[in-house]
Formats: sequence, structure tokens, C-alpha cells
Amino acid sequence: MTPAFLDALHAEGPAADRADKMALYGRFVGSWDLDVTEFKGDGTTRRRPGEWHFGWALEGRAVQDVWVVPPRGQRQGDAVALSNRYGTTLRVYDPAIDAWHIQWTDPVGQTYLSMIGRAEGDDIVQLGRSAAGHLIRWGFYQIKPDAFLWRGEASADNEADWNRVVEFTARRR
Repeated sequence: MTPAFLDALHAEGPAADRADKMALYGRFVGSWDLDVTEFKGDGTTRRRPGEWHFGWALEGRAVQDVWVVPPRGQRQGDAVALSNRYGTTLRVYDPAIDAWHIQWTDPVGQTYLSMIGRAEGDDIVQLGRSAAGHLIRWGFYQIKPDAFLWRGEASADNEADWNRVVEFTARRR
């Protein structure tokens, strides 16, 4: 990437006209180490480390992240066959709906998701649909300055039951 591209993407902080709203995701700006647990349909789990980096973007009107599982120094072999993840999320606050548009892109797994994110009490909940049409819920829970729990869930029965797909225990670097 050219320095001009990175300079145009990066912002030093939130846009002044919406700084209070930008704090919802802005509190995550920085780098995080992850303990990732994937929950398989057969009841087994898979644990791996990961890394997550958040930054201000697009004149401070967005928070963008890069999510990498396993971390860059531990990635070997066929990324697709190993279900590795290396993607980005763009989060943009929309004052018209007082919520966030969330766009997740993972070129390794060819996963592209759109969600709407909002604060729910002390948590942040993002709702959308998977490519298969199932409801998905991604959330940030137990948020502290140096730690949080992130959970990805899916429902095949219109929210009657939610199945955990993945959880991240995050610790600020």
C-alpha cells in the first residue's frame, strides 16, 4: 500500500460533529490479542489465538478493523482449508437511524456480511443475515478498558434459539 493511500484512509480521531456517537466503537481503537473459540455443529470446539486491530478511518467518520486468526506470525499452510480468517470491518455511524452500518469482508473465507449495530445497555449488538439467510448476531460484551468478550451467533429459527458460532476473549496489547 502506498503511504498516500494509508494517509487518506487513516484519521487521528473521531469527526468533531459526531465524536460522542463515535465513542461506541472508538473505545476499541488500538491492538488486541485474542483467544478464539469456534463452536462446531457436532459439539466440538477449536481454540486458536488471534489479533484484532482497530483504527479511526475516513476523516474520523468510521472505525475500521482488521481481524486475523491465527495471528500473522503463525499462519502456515492453506488458509482456506484451515479456516483461517483475515478480514476487515468498516463501521460507519448513521445519524438518520442512530445506529451503525457494519460491513464485514473476509477474502479468505469469501464471507461478506452487512449488519446494523447499536448499544444495548452496556453491550454492543450487531444484527444481520448470513449468506444462507440465517439471522446473525455479533456482540461485544463485558466491555472494560483493557478487555472484552466478542460473540458471534446464528439463528436458523427467527431468534427462537441462538447458536454460538465463535467467541473471542480480547485483551488490549
